[in-house]
Amino acid sequence: MANNSSGCQNITGQQLNSSEFSSMEIFKIFIYFVVFALGFVGNGLVIYVTGYKMKTTVNSIWFLSLAIADFIFILVLILYIVHAFNKAVWPFGDFMCKFVSFVTVLNMFASIFLLTAISLDRCLSTWVIVWAQNKRTLVKARIICTLMWVLSIGCSIPFVMCRSGENKKCAYVCPINITKSLFIYRFIVGFLIPFLIIASSYIAIGVRAKRLKRGKKLKPFRVIISVILAFFICWFPFHVQQLSLVIAKENEWSNAVKVFIQIGPFVNCLVHLNSCLNPILYVFMCEEFKKKLKQSLLLVLETAFAEDHLPFRTSRASTCSRLSETQGFKQTNETTISSCGSGQDSNTCC
Repeated sequence: MANNSSGCQNITGQQLNSSEFSSMEIFKIFIYFVVFALGFVGNGLVIYVTGYKMKTTVNSIWFLSLAIADFIFILVLILYIVHAFNKAVWPFGDFMCKFVSFVTVLNMFASIFLLTAISLDRCLSTWVIVWAQNKRTLVKARIICTLMWVLSIGCSIPFVMCRSGENKKCAYVCPINITKSLFIYRFIVGFLIPFLIIASSYIAIGVRAKRLKRGKKLKPFRVIISVILAFFICWFPFHVQQLSLVIAKENEWSNAVKVFIQIGPFVNCLVHLNSCLNPILYVFMCEEFKKKLKQSLLLVLETAFAEDHLPFRTSRASTCSRLSETQGFKQTNETTISSCGSGQDSNTCC
């Protein structure tokens, strides 16, 4: 993106003066429209289903919070679209510049902090099963989500202080050394440390699964692993480009900087794309996807968010139980136990 709240090209001080749109600008505007449409509908449906239609579980609380973070970001994307049509001229003033910058950085911090909390939750659920069954409650999940949001807000405030929307530009106005410090801080706190924790959590989960010889029952983890990988793929190039750009400016704009300026719109499109990917992944990563497409959207999302990972329960157990309910079969408790797997009652299977 030519100018976004993260300052991909703002810090270069360069603007395109041509009255015609370049191919990159057209591509960027197209991506923004697609992301806005998919993200608005997809995240809106996830919020509606997990917030009002599904039975509240710890998993549904996690994914509801992720969807809220992406949905808020999607709402301000329309300002970026207008900004792109105006050839990088910011028409919304200083307050909106700061607000949009705040929402963009907030989305990044909230998403990665929530993904870290989910990963730790998965790890504890596989290593200390009894503790997780007794202590893993809805109230605690809500408290943790609230803390993650408060922490994200606190981490986002410094970026607002360094942004200005005056002179028809939404740009960083702090000295380059302060901007560099902010970018390094954003990379370490908002990317590196969380991903080290996430990676460690899933390594521990893999070790536990190997010990118990239950590798095949790790399939329910595919949803959250896919969401984490999508975040990594979409945000890592952005951090590399931003850090390289600001460091190069300290070296009086070497030729290498021009390359990072040129790839700025592309890496920003990746960042925006991440906000609409999660709802798609929730559906496509469900087992037996073709069969689930024939069922209601509610059943698809309930299966994707099922609590069947504790302890390493198969998603087939949850699916067969819900299918029997949807089709209206009246089964006895004994029949339900048989269909969902021995040793579990019908409530546990669901």
